[in-house]
Amino acid sequence: MAFISSSGVSAPGAAYDEFAGREQLRANSSEFRKDVIEVTDGVFVPVGYSASNVTLIQGENGSIIVDTSANLVDAEAIVKAFGDRMARPVCAIVYTHNHPDHSGGARVFAGNDAPEIYGHQILADSTPEFGRGLRDGGDTFGTTLPDELYINAGTQLEYGRTTPHTREGFLSPNRTFSGEEATIEVSGVRMQLIHTPGESPENISVWIPSKGVLLPGDDFYKSYPNLSPLRGLRLRPPEKWIASIEKMIPLNAKYLVQGHMRPILGEDNVRQALAVYREGIKTVLDQTLAGIKQGKRPDELVQEVRLSSELAQSPYLQEYYGGVAWTVRGIYADYVGWFDGNATNIFPLPPVDRARRMLDLVGGAEEMLVRVNEAIEACEFQWAAELIDHVLAVEIDNAGAKRLKAKALTELGERQMNATARNYYLTCAQFLLNDQSTQATDNGS
Repeated sequence: MAFISSSGVSAPGAAYDEFAGREQLRANSSEFRKDVIEVTDGVFVPVGYSASNVTLIQGENGSIIVDTSANLVDAEAIVKAFGDRMARPVCAIVYTHNHPDHSGGARVFAGNDAPEIYGHQILADSTPEFGRGLRDGGDTFGTTLPDELYINAGTQLEYGRTTPHTREGFLSPNRTFSGEEATIEVSGVRMQLIHTPGESPENISVWIPSKGVLLPGDDFYKSYPNLSPLRGLRLRPPEKWIASIEKMIPLNAKYLVQGHMRPILGEDNVRQALAVYREGIKTVLDQTLAGIKQGKRPDELVQEVRLSSELAQSPYLQEYYGGVAWTVRGIYADYVGWFDGNATNIFPLPPVDRARRMLDLVGGAEEMLVRVNEAIEACEFQWAAELIDHVLAVEIDNAGAKRLKAKALTELGERQMNATARNYYLTCAQFLLNDQSTQATDNGS
């Protein structure tokens, strides 16, 4: 298979196919096919039943559940899939972190059993993430996309499209720890809960030495990690993420049960996967910091910072969910702020003022739309989108401009390997096409 980056650049020596990224993303959906996998004796993980995985660990006198799916409906389906493998009582529930897709179904697994519920104290103290949500109609998870346009959500087949994420099934932890790790024994199973901040500050990894099983929460999933999410969140500190992976590697786990996708089996495979993941984050951090010290701007750095050819070929670092370029921008902003060093950008013109002047330069909005059509015909879709934003900044209800932007965004989305970018492009395009003013003009009103 020729791996294609989300920028649309094919791997060295591979034949270029402008839709190869989309097809690779489509093929990646096989990671989420429904299956109850026996990882090793007494450890089961059902993949494809919810937005995230739930792990069942059989104890001497009952069951232990790690993470609880996205909602009550999914949790019921997973309990049914477990069947008699999940013996009552459920003695303990462990949350690896607070994301709703991992913590929404606890009430179903608990039933009437009153289990101990474990998590890090940061989880108990945490508040909802602050993000932009559905700004300008964009949705990185594609929850509103028509079925014919939707592929997956990067680390999961669906994200709230069939059964929305809810907090109805969440149960607060009653057993928390604040340090670097805690050792617990439940129903004869000894587990280490290791604080491993990465995708979330409260993330813990669950290590079961007797079985060689490691559950890393969302610190590892089969995609380049989402350090600087497109949907609008603060940079997830790469230094902490690297340090967390470095805690996992020496454990010499035989089985890595991801919070999403299928488990990785075999000590050598696990070690390689974790080492590659660490290097994939570290090289982008190192290159970006080196570029900052040389005075390079973020727009320059995203053109220069790259994974090595070996890392870029790794199945664990394909840009299905996170992206190298976004990580570079996130690191830049986190280390040196928003200003890129170009004095022109200290107090730039307001977007509407700049747009008016650009339209004057080309002879007005109609002439700009001619240029946009030319760009689309030449398959220069990014250029078309950038040009048309000048028209929409001045004429916000220009239906023709909205249709052209929707066309450009759709073409960009259909060439993406990255699910979150694809979903954002396509939901923005659908938002523009469904806008009342666009429809009114189309109907001759």
